[in-house]
Amino acid sequence: MTEHIFYLSDINLLEVYGVNDNRLSMIQAGYPDVKIVARGDELKISGEEPRIDKLKNILGYLFDEIRRKGSITENRFSEILTPEHKVTESGSTPDKEVLLFGSGGGVIKPKTSGQKLIIEAANRYDVVFAVGPAGTGKTYMAVAMAVKALKEKRVKKIILSRPAVDAGESLGFLPGDMKEKVDPYLRPMYDALEDMIHAEKLKFYLQQNVIEVAPLAFMRGRTLSNAFIILDEAQNTTEMQMRMFLTRLGENSKMIITGDDTQIDLPHRVRSGLVQATRLFASVKGIGIVYLKGSDVVRHKIVKEILTAYEQEDKERGGY
Repeated sequence: MTEHIFYLSDINLLEVYGVNDNRLSMIQAGYPDVKIVARGDELKISGEEPRIDKLKNILGYLFDEIRRKGSITENRFSEILTPEHKVTESGSTPDKEVLLFGSGGGVIKPKTSGQKLIIEAANRYDVVFAVGPAGTGKTYMAVAMAVKALKEKRVKKIILSRPAVDAGESLGFLPGDMKEKVDPYLRPMYDALEDMIHAEKLKFYLQQNVIEVAPLAFMRGRTLSNAFIILDEAQNTTEMQMRMFLTRLGENSKMIITGDDTQIDLPHRVRSGLVQATRLFASVKGIGIVYLKGSDVVRHKIVKEILTAYEQEDKERGGY
């Protein structure tokens, strides 16, 4: 006897279960020797191993098609379930680099060697630093890993944080309440989340605090357990702020810290916590440090040329 659980929080459950569970009944009718239990966005199948392996591949293929297309017809649903339909042995993820399917059905996976290193480091270590220029997808990959961990129930929440402003997090001069003050600084994180989670589900997660997006100052005094925690724009943390943030790590949690050490906007003579941390932890076991390059830029192709030009001038000047 063996079992497998599908986590379906990223797709429309009506497309899986059908009206009055008619599609679920269709699956059960085709596999009467397999026990199928649906609880919300979890679908568990259990039975003899050969049958479970076959149904797992078929359902994985079916769910991926729903993710890609957003919906599926009754005829297509039946076709995939028929014994004659060919499903690859790899089942739901023929491409092993796929992290998840986005809210629009697109595939989200690393596109460059640097991004692949971030994924490998995050799978291996509980604390990872990803350092590199703008446009290399550091934050996007970190958020993708966090969303994947949440969907697979490996963590209970996601915490996304940034220094709210370039230096000192002085928000008082901005109009509006606290949320209105900090949201512009946290917008890149919201953009990534919207790419990966359907709007209604994302709204629910934010309302229930399953996903928390907050300025760095809000982390003080907390212990962050059973969470996937991301600190973005970390080059603009002070040494004291970085120390405070890193020591928030609790049980069963992971941290990814991203930043660009060439774009430090701290006041003169205030040292960057990111620069200090990557120096201190270069040889510490259990901490991964990944450096991305201009070749990892995934924005408009001209961005690579822009970065190359700036890097050349920096060399000629002897650095900052």
